[in-house]
This record gives sequence, C-alpha cells and structure tokens, in this order.
Amino acid sequence: MRSPPYSRKRHRKRATLTVGALLELSARRLRRARLAFGHGTDNPVDEAAALLFHALGLDHEEAPRVYARPVGVAERRRVERLIDRRIQERRPAAYLMRRMWFAGLEFYVDERVLVPRSPIAELIVAGFRPWIEPARVKRVFDIGTGSGCIAIASAYAFPRARIDATDISTPALAVARRNIRRHRLAGRVTAIRADLFSGLRGRRYDIIVSNPPYVGARELHALPAEYRHEPAMALASGREGLDAVSMILRGAARHLKRDGVLVVEVGSTQRALERRYPTVPFTWLEFERGGGGVFLLMREQLEAHASVLGAPIE
Repeated sequence: MRSPPYSRKRHRKRATLTVGALLELSARRLRRARLAFGHGTDNPVDEAAALLFHALGLDHEEAPRVYARPVGVAERRRVERLIDRRIQERRPAAYLMRRMWFAGLEFYVDERVLVPRSPIAELIVAGFRPWIEPARVKRVFDIGTGSGCIAIASAYAFPRARIDATDISTPALAVARRNIRRHRLAGRVTAIRADLFSGLRGRRYDIIVSNPPYVGARELHALPAEYRHEPAMALASGREGLDAVSMILRGAARHLKRDGVLVVEVGSTQRALERRYPTVPFTWLEFERGGGGVFLLMREQLEAHASVLGAPIE
C-alpha cells in the first residue's frame, strides 16, 4: 500500500546545505525573531555566525573558505537547536556557547558573570598608550572583575606586572579563577573577594581599571530580555547608575602610584556623571572599533578634585 503524502514528506531527506547557505538561513531567522543584540555582536549575521561556527566546531579564521562546505544532517540539527534556543530563551549567544572573546583571548562564561564586551579591551591591547608607559607598569587593579577578562588581558599586555582582581560575588570569582587557571596566570593574577577597595592593605597601583555596575533603575527596568540572564548585581547601581563609580572616584587616589591612571567604563551614564561632577576633567576615550562611555583620570587630577569627589584629603 502506498504511503500517504504526508508520510513521504516527513521521511524525505533534507536538501544538502552549505555552511554559507545555513548561515544565511540562520541569520534570517534571528532577524525575524526581533532579538536584542549587544553581547559581543550587534547584528543577526554575526550572531548567527558565532552560533553556527560553534555548533560545527569551526574556527572563525577559516571564514569565508568554509562557506562552500556541505553541512550534514546531524550538523544542521545541532545548528538549528542552538538557533532555536537563542530565539526561544532570549539567552545571549555567549551563554549558550559557554565562551566569549575579549582582547583576542577566549574566556569561559556563564550566567554568574556579565558577557565580556567592554571597549576597554582595545585600550588594554594598546598597553594603555599613550596614557602610561607600558614598560613601567608593575601592578594593575581590576575592580569588579567578573569573568576575569580585563585582569587576564592586562596580564598579557603587561607580562611583568601583577594583577589584583576583586569582585563582591563569590560565584563570579569562581568563573574568574577558572579563566585564570585556563590561561595559566595563577602566579600573576590574584582573584580576591572584596567590595571595591576593601582588603587592599595600602597597596598602590600603576593602573586601576573597572567596568563596574552602572545601570540606573529606570534603564534597568527597560532592558531587553537578554540582559535579564546576566547577574543583576553586576548591572544595577542605584537610581542614577552612579553608586559604584562614585565610590571608585572617592577611593582611587589613595591606591594609585604617582602618575597612575584610573580607567572606568560608565556607558550610558556618562552625562549623569558629568552633571554630578561638572568640574572634574574627565578624559573620555575614543575607540576605533566602537563603544564609548569610558573615562580616564590621572592620580593628580583625582587629588586636585578630592573635595568635589568626597574623597579624603591626605
């Protein structure tokens, strides 16, 4: 007896696709789903490429040479399952892959930490030039280290420096220590549970760098679903988003060496920060690869404006 039409369709083999064709189909699905991007990619094509290459075990350096490669049925299913999860769960791709790149380095990430995406990566790769001479950097302090990406990238940029990386979150520190071990930097990068400057015992640094919480209450409430998978304590920072950065500004000078620099990302709260401290001479950094809301201050500038910042005058 002949099989009914629907049965033939169900058992018909799928047409063979190439990597390039499957990438195009995947990007189209992500675009139609109206997802929010911003966790390492800013468009559906790059997001689809990240997920597809991960599912197929391909290296991004192989593109576009592998675009003509046929994709097997099992491989296609792996890609489709990952795309399905991205759409249905609204979970950032980095969490689905359990990996993210920062300053050209690969890191393990999960929902215990923010997805690394700070433009500070570009500054680290440049050795913080021209603001400091890389050869003289001996100590770096990363406040709110999360995955440890800034601290670890700094260790690569300054091979003779020791890096202290603090976070108030014990789960986040577990991820940071995993990445420190992965990069074999346990001898130079130390993950410490601390709130901002607590427990430093008078240490002074050539560079203090931070990507702290800086999202205000109203903005936090309006964030797309993707951001709700990230730890809220790593995002929220009071009504205006300035609680953490204000405390950093008050305490940084005491922990910087002479000619030391403070670099902090404040993202969309840049204008609110300028309104709160209108006389402080923030240097707002520009990045070739995009991104902004990152300021730099010298120790001497912090000391000169200590009264405005509410910092103790020594």
